[in-house]
Amino acid sequence: MKIKKFTFNSFQENTYVIDSMNQCMIIDPGCQNASEEKILSNYIESENLIPVQLINTHCHIDHVFGNNFISKKYNLRAKIHKLDYPLLENATTIANHYGIHLNAPSLDVDYINEGDLITLGNTEWKIIFTPGHAPGHICLLNKKEKKIISGDVLFKSSIGRTDLPLCNHDDLINSIQNKLFLLDENVEVFCGHGKNTTIGYEKKNNPFFFKK
Repeated sequence: MKIKKFTFNSFQENTYVIDSMNQCMIIDPGCQNASEEKILSNYIESENLIPVQLINTHCHIDHVFGNNFISKKYNLRAKIHKLDYPLLENATTIANHYGIHLNAPSLDVDYINEGDLITLGNTEWKIIFTPGHAPGHICLLNKKEKKIISGDVLFKSSIGRTDLPLCNHDDLINSIQNKLFLLDENVEVFCGHGKNTTIGYEKKNNPFFFKK
């Protein structure tokens, strides 16, 4: 298994391509223009990968810029949590508020839920429902390999913002304390922005939780 990170768009969002046995899943495609789309597709082709999953941890615009490109090129339907559908539905309007042009992402999606298992090659990823930064935010956990794709829930020494529409700070704190912080401390966290971290590091050092 390999996890490849790309940092795309004006929001510096992390897009992930995870592969196992020549299959890959694309998580949060943030490619905002043709150049970024080419970087992503060239990598997939150079590694001889077959895309089989498109998953959004949540549907803020910086995480769905590339949904249409991936859906059309690889004939995939995005998988999202149903509570994030309103964000996807209003993505174009939200983008306009930032002065950004965004072609409306396809609303032809499949829903994923807490506890669902995503099989990729010889790996298995469990869906963890982690609302707060977005109402339908999910994380993907590979328990065996001790890896989690955290989207915008948890960052290195920080947490996701909750000053956007449909965010809820209490829900975010609950998601981190009662779900992510219960995981093995050696679990490596692949964040939606910035550098990787670990559950153990954040439990000991994250200023939103650690008290000296």
